Amino acid sequence: MAPRLDDAARHLADALKALGVESPRLDGTPARVAELWADLLGANDAEGDEPTPFPNPDPASDAIVLAARLPFHAMCAHHLLPFFGRAHVAFLPSDRLVGFGAIARIVDQAARKPTLQEDLAKDVADALERALAPKGVAVLLEARHLCMEMRGARKRARMETALWRGAFESDEKRRGEFLVRIRNA
Repeated sequence: MAPRLDDAARHLADALKALGVESPRLDGTPARVAELWADLLGANDAEGDEPTPFPNPDPASDAIVLAARLPFHAMCAHHLLPFFGRAHVAFLPSDRLVGFGAIARIVDQAARKPTLQEDLAKDVADALERALAPKGVAVLLEARHLCMEMRGARKRARMETALWRGAFESDEKRRGEFLVRIRNA
């Protein structure tokens, strides 16, 4: 569905007025916020394509493919405030691989909707599993949440979410190798 920016701007103006927030400085703000939210929430994006895998020349290898410190930003589904940080994504290849840019695009696409950090990690892992059927997937997200910093606890903290699948879930040594590599990246 295409975003209805005029309707959104009108509703935002009504919401600001209902909250008692009125000022000449806010002229045009509802329209700008509607455009911003449409962009941040992915309303202007077509659904992302699945990455195109290619054959793994050495499917017997036990090497970890790792994309570390990928910056991301997303909108909290609870408060529609940003959370942002870094994603560390790894997989143990089977018979298919993807380019490193595909991993970054998977993270970006998963973050283009209101979400929770835990769901973002799951969406990234699901996309890799669908595209590659790897032997294992590891996703670690580190993020700051403005909903925590601007309201509620009003504290700055780094929140971490770790998700392990396949060999990363069943093999403690593999998880440890992943964690050491991202800490040293």
